[in-house]
Amino acid sequence: MSAGMAHTKPEASEVQLNGTPELMDLLHIDVETDAVDPKPGREDLPCSRNVLRKQRHWEKQVAAKKSRRKEEKLRRKMNRELESGTGTEHQFTKRVMKAITKERLAEARSTGLKLCVDLSMTDCMSDKEISRLAGQLRRLYGSNKKVTRPFHLFLTDLREDSRLYRECVRMNDGFLNYTMDITDESCLDLFPPESVIYLTPDAEEALESVDADKVYVLGGLVDESIQKKLSLSRAGELSVRTARLPIDEYMVKKDNVKNFHSKILAVNQVFDILLTFCDTGSWKEALQMWFPPGKGYVVAGGDSPPPPTTETHRVE
Repeated sequence: MSAGMAHTKPEASEVQLNGTPELMDLLHIDVETDAVDPKPGREDLPCSRNVLRKQRHWEKQVAAKKSRRKEEKLRRKMNRELESGTGTEHQFTKRVMKAITKERLAEARSTGLKLCVDLSMTDCMSDKEISRLAGQLRRLYGSNKKVTRPFHLFLTDLREDSRLYRECVRMNDGFLNYTMDITDESCLDLFPPESVIYLTPDAEEALESVDADKVYVLGGLVDESIQKKLSLSRAGELSVRTARLPIDEYMVKKDNVKNFHSKILAVNQVFDILLTFCDTGSWKEALQMWFPPGKGYVVAGGDSPPPPTTETHRVE
């Protein structure tokens, strides 16, 4: 009995000893795998940035899904209330209009007319001019929210480290949640050059129609900072087609005390004119409604050329 026990113990010891090198090999491999990089921090930073970027992207997707579910739930509730006759317009107007607006803006990203605001020329602006431009972008977005068929808007050449970006975030509530594309890329990084029309007051050709297969670009400038033909020069750098609003074709100079006449408009004013034209098909009506009276021009009488047909500028 004792001999048997004596015989088994060495076997157990042998198993343990025989397994030890394998365990040590595994430990050796783990140590090598987890070895500290001789230059710590060199790889961690890009990796952590990638992780954070992916995490932010995931959080945005989750938030967007929650928002869509909430809107859909609201629409279903409203429909049930209206069908049963218990809902009232007064009770749902604000919430319903907000949901409808978001739905229209989301749909415009796939079906709407395209308009870019080129913000590549802001480095030479003063802080005051930057603030004014940020306010104009807020009004432009506000106008787009109000129409039944909004544009798909792009803010191009807008860097996150720029003064304008910081000012937009500071001045404009909800700027980071605007339903528009905000990018540091150029319009030519997004669209082929043959589809781009750069709107500038110095262009020779007058804009006659607004077409669904074109991309319209407004120069992000304010009155105080405009140098002569600056937006025209920018369009030349991009080698794209240019056009101007048909002010000369539909308006005439009006005598005023200061003898002041200007065709230079803020980006939101140009956009309001485009929106109204797309809605009515009439340049005359659009200019009469939105061209500032202080610029020294009034809409001409019956000798104005007829407006283009509406089929060329509507997105069906």
